[in-house]
Amino acid sequence: MLRLISADWILLMKLVLVPVLIGLVSISSRKWGALIGGWLIGLPLTSGPVAFFLALEQGDAFISAASKEIMMGIISVFMFALAYTWGASRSKWGLSLTAGLSAYFITTLILERISLPLIVGFVVVLAALLITLRLMPHVAATKASSQIGLWEIPARMVSATILVIVITGVANRLGPQLTGLLTPFPIYATILAVFTHRAEGWPQSVRLLRGVVTGSFTFATFFLIIAGTIAHWGVEIAFGSAILASALTHATTLSFINHENVG
Repeated sequence: MLRLISADWILLMKLVLVPVLIGLVSISSRKWGALIGGWLIGLPLTSGPVAFFLALEQGDAFISAASKEIMMGIISVFMFALAYTWGASRSKWGLSLTAGLSAYFITTLILERISLPLIVGFVVVLAALLITLRLMPHVAATKASSQIGLWEIPARMVSATILVIVITGVANRLGPQLTGLLTPFPIYATILAVFTHRAEGWPQSVRLLRGVVTGSFTFATFFLIIAGTIAHWGVEIAFGSAILASALTHATTLSFINHENVG
């Protein structure tokens, strides 16, 4: 019964939570700029709840192992952001998206063949985050554009929801390791980068993805705690601790975002 209830709640989360979050992030981007919108995406907005339901369905041992893979999978998102931003500075959104997704899936295939201890993996993720920020194009801070049509935000919401359902539907057939690596698939980043690129120009899409990478330190911290504690502390304490640590971590990264906004 618990398995059936959890599956129903996961489906409900995809159909309700995803479009709501995309809408809120889109509105935030319009008000405070693409960089802040990207920073908000760094929170484990869908992967965290999915991990919670998987813990209820599959048990602590499964989600402990899967969380390590989810944490490592954020490296693929960094490669997506790096490839997309450099592509965006030279071409239109279609080629940029192709470059970004190609980098994402190639990196995921490489990570599937690598197994690292939890703490070593976390250090590798942090190093990849800092290197990615160093290598990404840097564009000057600009005001958010007001040229986004009213239809764009609903279109983003629908597109993101479809993408979530397709990706998670495929991932569930690929085994626990690859499923874990695919869980951080940049659903929000993909939708928002493309729409921002089209509506506001490539510099704003670059700023959005810089925000995504910066905010991903919170993502890595969240799954480090889940992977390292759930087998000993149980679901409630592990997820509660991860949420608290994530809130503190994300508040800390806001100072870096503020520096970028005036830089």
